[in-house]
Amino acid sequence: MRAAVQAVLPWLRGEADQPDRPALAAAVRLSLRTLEQIAPGRSVEVRVPPFAAVQCVEGPRHTRGTPPNVIETDPRTWLELATGALPWAEALAGARVTASGTRADLSELLPVVRF
Repeated sequence: MRAAVQAVLPWLRGEADQPDRPALAAAVRLSLRTLEQIAPGRSVEVRVPPFAAVQCVEGPRHTRGTPPNVIETDPRTWLELATGALPWAEALAGARVTASGTRADLSELLPVVRF
């Protein structure tokens, strides 16, 4: 996961063009899997279209339909959150993340990787 995210760091810092789709997909998917490992559970769904969605955080299990606790963002914002380059509160305030439900708060779980 570290290597995949490190490969897109120049882009996140504004020092390079957007990485190719496979590199970006790997960084998003692997960092989301790390979030799953840090906070196992099924009460919150984190969506980063078009690459991945995971369920995490302990609590009531969701089984059908739209989950009550959903977080959705774009790949760049997710990776900025995952690396600590963007604080959770700032992402919410800037409407870069949508979060619905009482458990849809990742502030205590981020960043998932530090450089």
